[in-house]
Amino acid sequence: MDNFLVTLLFMAIIGAAIGGVTNHLAIKMLFRPHEAIYIKNWRVPFTPGLIPKRRDELARQLGLTVVNYLLTPETFRKKFFSKDIQDKVEQFVQTKVEETIFTNDKTIQDWLTLAGFSNMPTTIENKIEAIVEGQFESMKNTLSTKSIHTLLSADIQQTIDAKIPVAVRHILEKGEDYFLSPEGELTIKAMIDDFLSSKGSLGGMINMFLGDSSSLVAKVQRELIKFLQAPGTTALLTKIFTQEWDKLKERPAMDFLQDIRFDSILMKVQGYVKEQLAVEERLDHPISYYWPEGNAWMKETVIPQVIEKAFVKAEEKLEDVLKRLNLQEVVREQVDSFPVAKLEELVLGISKREFKMITVLGAVLGGLIGIVQGLIVYFI
Repeated sequence: MDNFLVTLLFMAIIGAAIGGVTNHLAIKMLFRPHEAIYIKNWRVPFTPGLIPKRRDELARQLGLTVVNYLLTPETFRKKFFSKDIQDKVEQFVQTKVEETIFTNDKTIQDWLTLAGFSNMPTTIENKIEAIVEGQFESMKNTLSTKSIHTLLSADIQQTIDAKIPVAVRHILEKGEDYFLSPEGELTIKAMIDDFLSSKGSLGGMINMFLGDSSSLVAKVQRELIKFLQAPGTTALLTKIFTQEWDKLKERPAMDFLQDIRFDSILMKVQGYVKEQLAVEERLDHPISYYWPEGNAWMKETVIPQVIEKAFVKAEEKLEDVLKRLNLQEVVREQVDSFPVAKLEELVLGISKREFKMITVLGAVLGGLIGIVQGLIVYFI
């Protein structure tokens, strides 16, 4: 009886050892050896291991599995295109816009400096000077080459033409008022004295005969008033003014501006424009200073619409993007290029406990088979 128990125990230990070692070896043979072993031209059976030997097929099947069951368009839609994700993205963008763009901590000049335009005020002022100078030169060229007639619009010319008779009447009225005034009388007397003195001895004789030119002043004054009040005088002056105006209209405007120093005018205009624009001062304010309602408008209108349209467009293009990414080929290439040793380490690291249980189970089954064999041998 003692011999039977020893034999039974021995066969159980042998069976357990065979079962455990066999399972352990089977697990190892999934990955090892990593490369085929040759004795001269003869390849040793079961080399390389199962996974290294079938790595190409494994990579291809993994690629198909990922594309067909894991990273499907429906999976992306559920994970990345849900209403919850859209709301989170919208809230994130709103927060970032408020914290970065509409903050009072950064002026427009700060943003320009971040973009690499630290000398923007000087650049803008130089550009303004160039624009003003260009417009000034264009104006001078226009004044030099074009006549007044071409520069003035038809309605302005008609207005000026209509004002000539009015101006003539006004001049005659003022002349009449002047010659009737004491100052006008003195002017007439001085003109008579000058006239007589210019005639030499004849004028002296007339002056001696009259005794004083004052007696002639009233007569000349009456004749001058008659001349100014005569309709012919008005018509004559109107005709003269109209003819002279017609001549002036055909001349270039620059003919009347020869003595003007345009360089100093240009500098003053440039200085005035820069002073009014105050570029540096205007850039020294945050965006919210010029656009106080911008933050609310962006948060309530722009960002929600942009995010919604972006999600719709992205979802429409999802399948096309996945096709272009060719995830099946990407997975295949990655798995195919992944070192077998690293793959083995990864799998064993994840399933170490399960593989140990398989080894223990093999030992237990081997031990039970050994006991059953011992009993069969004993009874036979």
